[in-house]
Amino acid sequence: MSHDPLPVPAPDDVVWKLPGADALPRTSLLVLPHAGGNAHAYAEWRQYLPDDVRLLLGQYPGRGARFSEPLPGGIEDLVRPIVASLPPDTGDLVVLGHSMGSLVAFEVARTLTGAGRAPRALIASACRAPFLPNPSAVHPERLDDDALVAAIKERGGTDDGILDEPELREIILPSIRADFAIDDVYRFPGDQPTLSCPVTALGGDADQVVPAAALSRWSEITSGAFSQQILPGGHFYFQQQLDTFFGHVRTVIDGQRARQQSV
Repeated sequence: MSHDPLPVPAPDDVVWKLPGADALPRTSLLVLPHAGGNAHAYAEWRQYLPDDVRLLLGQYPGRGARFSEPLPGGIEDLVRPIVASLPPDTGDLVVLGHSMGSLVAFEVARTLTGAGRAPRALIASACRAPFLPNPSAVHPERLDDDALVAAIKERGGTDDGILDEPELREIILPSIRADFAIDDVYRFPGDQPTLSCPVTALGGDADQVVPAAALSRWSEITSGAFSQQILPGGHFYFQQQLDTFFGHVRTVIDGQRARQQSV
């Protein structure tokens, strides 16, 4: 059921900007967090990127400086403010999402493509293709707080200390519930392919949430090139191998630069 769009907040609260040492970045990498995630969790990624790559981090409603905003009711409430908050000089853009963030990244890329501003590449991490049903729905509306916390811990990626602290848990669980409710039901109904940019799918070989074998379906949403890399690990496979993970991310960034320069 559709609902009125939420007001657009301050751009700096929606998209964090973490520049490198170069004053004039050649490329921007936009990262969209997983369900229940926030920009803080990805800030350390800045150190793994070249100095001329600017890191942009999406922050969803209900966390950080956006804590007092209404919680999102649909994926458009995550996508619309991010697109509207991108810096004006965001030209050469690579969009990366993890888990639910890959669906947000797809919708951001789709919106930008429709506006004639297609990103240079999309990287989808540990997520089903947008036109597929969720193979591991959480159904947060059926779970009390303890059961929801158990489901989150099983997936990994969240500091268990926060989830075990009653006051902190009370603060973060509403946004987690909202995100999982969106992730549970999202399914892009349009025809494929939808994007024109190259797409790279990354995932873990022991991921129980999104089996690695399902990642190849991302090839169907673009008319551009497709590649896939499977790394050791579960749903948050990158956490123990950030150097290797960013080797693949840098390959995408460098490859797109080379294509751009050869045109």
